[in-house]
Amino acid sequence: MRCRSGADQGTATAETAVALPGLALVLAVSLAAVQAVATHLACVDAARIGARALARGEPDTAVLSLVAQVAPDQAETDLSVDGEFARVTVRAPVHLGPGATAPVIVGGAAATPAETRN
Repeated sequence: MRCRSGADQGTATAETAVALPGLALVLAVSLAAVQAVATHLACVDAARIGARALARGEPDTAVLSLVAQVAPDQAETDLSVDGEFARVTVRAPVHLGPGATAPVIVGGAAATPAETRN
């Protein structure tokens, strides 16, 4: 059995106490990044669904309803048809948990060729 000197006692505890806040910060940033990616993907999916509906000639209210079903909470949607393409853009803040929102807004956009009716 080894005999430790009095100066070495408690160093492992002190090193752990210094490292834990850094590990917690890395974990928090990682979880926020995952949530930001999930929000971005939801915005892209909502924009794609909205662009398809708008290209088919659905009324704006129906398109907004479809987008709202897929988009994250508090998402903003912009619709436009420029003759050739139906374009939908969806933007939403990143929610980190109950009552916590990151100061980051992510979004997605989609454009679909407008259908012509003969």
